[in-house]
Amino acid sequence: MSDSSHESTTVATDSSQVDSQGETPKESMQDYYSLQKELYVVTLTTTAIIFVSVWISYNLNTGLNYLLGACTGVVYLRMLAKNVEQLGQQNRRLSKSRFAVFIGLIILATQLSQLQVLPIFLGFLTYKVALLYQMVRALMPSDPR
Repeated sequence: MSDSSHESTTVATDSSQVDSQGETPKESMQDYYSLQKELYVVTLTTTAIIFVSVWISYNLNTGLNYLLGACTGVVYLRMLAKNVEQLGQQNRRLSKSRFAVFIGLIILATQLSQLQVLPIFLGFLTYKVALLYQMVRALMPSDPR
């Protein structure tokens, strides 16, 4: 009798760990990590394409300024991803300290004559392309196979 009551408790405990979409936390984190990887791939691919385009269209200095901003955007995206990952574990709010990276870069760009603020700023925003891509993909109807 104690064995059957132990089994029913285990089943109840296991079923309570399933979220509203029927996924366990482990499956949800796997989905999160695959989304995170896809965002990085799209961001880095977009960065490479735009960097080459800016280099050809303008000059190497402007392209490198864009690349500096894009790399800062990737660092920002990485910090944001780590912060989101810890959201349910330790924190209840997102940290705003990651803005310091961007603000520091813009301050540096305004102080050094070799750096150009606009290409750096636009480079920083490159990670948003990956977010827009993912949003459009999510809004498209899925293939009913």
